[in-house]
Amino acid sequence: MRSPSVRFALGALLACLGTSALAQTPAPVTADSPDVIRAMVARLDFDKYKATVKGLTQFGDRRQGTDRNRAAIDWIEAQLKSYGCTNTERVTYDFQPPTPVARPAGAAPLAGAAQPNRIRTESGGGRSRGIRSRTGVNSDSLLQPDAKLRALNAQPSAPGQRQEVFCTKIGSAHPEEMYIVGAHMDGIGWGEAANDDGSGTALVMELARVFSSPDIKTDRSIRFALWNNEESGLNGAKAYVDQRVSLQGQELPAGSGKYPEPKWLGMIQHDMMMFDHGMPRADGTLAAEQRPEADVNIEFQSTSKFAAQAQSLAWILHGANEKFATDYPASVGNHMTNTDSGPFMDLVAAISLRENERGVQIGSGWDPHWHQPTDLFSTFTDKDFRLGLNAAQTTFGALATLTGAKLVK
Repeated sequence: MRSPSVRFALGALLACLGTSALAQTPAPVTADSPDVIRAMVARLDFDKYKATVKGLTQFGDRRQGTDRNRAAIDWIEAQLKSYGCTNTERVTYDFQPPTPVARPAGAAPLAGAAQPNRIRTESGGGRSRGIRSRTGVNSDSLLQPDAKLRALNAQPSAPGQRQEVFCTKIGSAHPEEMYIVGAHMDGIGWGEAANDDGSGTALVMELARVFSSPDIKTDRSIRFALWNNEESGLNGAKAYVDQRVSLQGQELPAGSGKYPEPKWLGMIQHDMMMFDHGMPRADGTLAAEQRPEADVNIEFQSTSKFAAQAQSLAWILHGANEKFATDYPASVGNHMTNTDSGPFMDLVAAISLRENERGVQIGSGWDPHWHQPTDLFSTFTDKDFRLGLNAAQTTFGALATLTGAKLVK
């Protein structure tokens, strides 16, 4: 992480620049007052957030290409509709896993060849430091001691049709412009994918619930997207971009005032939101409880085409955290990688929120439950869940400001 002095200097610079640094993006419409936004943020509910994570875990790890994944998508859509976000839509695409390349026994792995749309850890300041712990994806079903969960996760992924669901808060003044808020609903590892990425999915759903309140109006639109196929290489987000990037801002039918794909003003991703217990100890273990200095990591990618705009957006969220988050602070970093904001980052200001820095910390074993059978609802404490809620408060406060949210009678 940056030192406080560096973070302050960058924050001061961007404060001077203001939101005009978001080139090709309209200046945000200011909501009535911070107190109005604070009243909206207060509607984010800790118990509802936890209950939504719990609800997602009934489908096990929600591995893409399985019946449990499809059932989870149906459940997510039903929940969104129950919130009043009834204009749900689905993106449909075909996924065919790449054919494995035959390699001689003992040959070194192909650097980066199997990870499309992913940035090398070294780029953008991602060099690992400090104590590292082993990471990887568990593929051994017998490491899951719960026989019921093991059976639930038994069906393997099959190639073919995939779907993902989203709904939209329609802006009252500028329906032709929107911010996209996302998280991926699929997981792997023979657990429940509670943190990766039930925590992010539940966060986006909680934002959709509150923003869908009939007495909340926004000038600009907000899309709440729950991506599929993240774990296979960001394929769901990439399918969305491929299908819809050219449709931005088109009024269909002409004169209707309806915009199936409003112009993208920014993309905010949420991926693994709950576990910040610090660096592994020398023996590879971690502290049992959330560290007091836990924070919400807001990341942009310094090598992207929209790096300057994304950095400005990141600092807007940092400022929202200062105003509206109740428990944990935020930090800004310049290395965003390995999540669904990747396919957007050369097209629009794109950032991600994390429990830890992705390139340096998660990749160095700061979360021992990542892609493991222990990624269970029961693994995490209320302090962990509260970090996720603070990330929701951060994003909500920023979106309310950027979209001109108001309370109306």
